[in-house]
Amino acid sequence: MITKPYVCKYCNRGYTRESTLHTHVCEQKRRSLAQHEKHVVIGFDTYNRFYKRTQNMKHSKTYDDFIKSPYYNAFVKFGSFVNNVNPLYPNHFIDYVINSGVKLDHWCRDELYDKYVLELIKTENVETALERSINHMMSWAKSTDSTWNQYFSCVSLPRATYDIKDGKISPWLILHSKSGKSLLQNMNDEQLIIISNVINPPYWSNKFKLLPADVELVKQVIKESQL
Repeated sequence: MITKPYVCKYCNRGYTRESTLHTHVCEQKRRSLAQHEKHVVIGFDTYNRFYKRTQNMKHSKTYDDFIKSPYYNAFVKFGSFVNNVNPLYPNHFIDYVINSGVKLDHWCRDELYDKYVLELIKTENVETALERSINHMMSWAKSTDSTWNQYFSCVSLPRATYDIKDGKISPWLILHSKSGKSLLQNMNDEQLIIISNVINPPYWSNKFKLLPADVELVKQVIKESQL
């Protein structure tokens, strides 16, 4: 009988040579080796948040628990979604989907993120909206060798469309600046449809009337920034 002294600690499969064991990759070993990949880290964190919130767990589950879970792939897939989308306030978004009642398999759907964005931009305070938008404009400026206050006049229309749709740029700035309004006028019908839920003129017009002090703050920032 051939002895197989080299045994995989993950799947218990034996091998006659140590070199074969080293090159062997079973599913559990693959999951273990992926522990520090960003999307897996996000998936593991979400896995723990989910169990703590839904089952009132006081102690965190281990990574070993995670790789043995039948839900490993679903949480890692969600981790990839978060990593790729780079949502507004990632931890807040993770808590949002956990509390949403939506099935885990549906957490990566664009419509769920779109719903999150709409709720967020309608409820966040004006200071947060301005800070978040300007920070995104600064990131755009760094990547395009521009200045952030040139965003509305220099950004490509496709980029602006998805920045607005994803909530990266707040209607507070878009609808109170001349350059923001000009950007909207330059968009085609398809682009306007994409951002229509975010740039909802009746909703924002009413909100602006209810918050005159916030409107003055926005106008002041726009003036001082020469936006």
